[in-house]
Amino acid sequence: MSAASERDKRHRERMQRKKAVIDEHIAQADQERGIVIVLTGNGKGKSSSGFGMVARALGHHMHVGVVQFIKGQFATGEEAFFRRFSEDVEFHVMGEGFTWDTQDRSRDIETTRKAWQQALLFLRDARYDMVLLDELNVVLQLNYLPVEEVLAALTERPYMQHVILTGRGAPEALIDAADTVTEMRDIKHAYRAGIKAQKGVEL
Repeated sequence: MSAASERDKRHRERMQRKKAVIDEHIAQADQERGIVIVLTGNGKGKSSSGFGMVARALGHHMHVGVVQFIKGQFATGEEAFFRRFSEDVEFHVMGEGFTWDTQDRSRDIETTRKAWQQALLFLRDARYDMVLLDELNVVLQLNYLPVEEVLAALTERPYMQHVILTGRGAPEALIDAADTVTEMRDIKHAYRAGIKAQKGVEL
């Protein structure tokens, strides 16, 4: 047998073993219910990932509710895009900008509470297949909203409803309660090289 044939044979055998393991894992994952997804960490891509799942949900004719907790000072591409699908996506931008811009803790807490009331409407309504709570992790980290209140709402939500929570600094209690958690790690960012935020990338 030639070296190339031997290499192909070894590859095929590895893939057969791998397929058997993956097939077994798939067979064991037999539950079907809504899941809680937490996207956190200092790296870029948390909101982008969340909105990617919103786009995926629309491809399956699902109904989605979006609440943005921090962003609000400037228009974003995701807001402009998803507002085109007003029958399928209800989009609420309820922040007043980054906390270092607002510099008013009492007002930030009041704004957060209003946004949370809108989020609760989604979390109590089975018509919404998916709910994206963008930057909610940040307001939890800053203690603008009790994490226990959020955990209770997640527990009581409709059985098949998926919820995505984004933002750095997700508290441990939320991470423990979630079904899927991804931490974005910051390795390199154009901002530190003096490149300002770009439309279609950050905005």
